Amino acid sequence: MDDADTRVVTRRMLVTAGIRAVLTTALLVVVYYRAPLDGRLDRDVVIWLGIGLVALVAALAWQVRMIMTSDTPRLRAAQTVATGVPILLLLYAATYAVLSQVAPASFSQPLDRTGALYYTMTVFTTVGFGDIAPATGLTRILTMSQMVVGLLAVGVVAKLLLEAVQVAVRRRTGPGP
Repeated sequence: MDDADTRVVTRRMLVTAGIRAVLTTALLVVVYYRAPLDGRLDRDVVIWLGIGLVALVAALAWQVRMIMTSDTPRLRAAQTVATGVPILLLLYAATYAVLSQVAPASFSQPLDRTGALYYTMTVFTTVGFGDIAPATGLTRILTMSQMVVGLLAVGVVAKLLLEAVQVAVRRRTGPGP
């Protein structure tokens, strides 16, 4: 395969990965808006959030292993981030939406699904416009947990993914100088 063929294949792989990430995110958002989040808040909701976070960590661990053995580790790492971050954000948004439905005084204003997603994004990006604020101990604890998990996602997960890419690149190219 010559350089032109390699560029075409690489471009095709990038486009395919981008389309896959966009479609996955779109599907996750559709599921978020269609999910039955109008139930009551009880320990089951908290348990499901915990299960979701554990599943996300397990999927991340699996992805790190896959990156390390991949022929395209950088692309695989980008796909992992492009899927993992929306899942994380939608898990928190769903929790906030349920909490706001059950206890409207939990936030400075009632949150519908879009409001819960907006709040999740402002916390994750550390923008914090101040228009929505947690008003109870539970919502403050959940918001703080999102802050910590967000910092871990950006810091530790990024480092893990980059190290996995480096391992895969070294494996393909052989030991360095």
